[in-house]
Amino acid sequence: MVKISLKKIKKKKNKEYCFNNIKKHLQKNNACYVLITCTDPSIDGKMQVELNYSGDENLAAYLVDGARSMFDSGINKVKDGF
Repeated sequence: MVKISLKKIKKKKNKEYCFNNIKKHLQKNNACYVLITCTDPSIDGKMQVELNYSGDENLAAYLVDGARSMFDSGINKVKDGF
């Protein structure tokens, strides 16, 4: 039998409740959304990454590609010294 503290359960429920509220709000006000989250890195450097989206799959992919382009151009500006 494994004992889990009540504090940990409350925190997990509260986090899940907030996450579900965010997704519900995004669905109401947008044709499509992409939500990418990750945990803090563990001691060995691993992180759990989750991707959630709602709406047309092709539009979600387009949003991710557009965001990647923005990050790539920002990284290139830093490398070029701008």
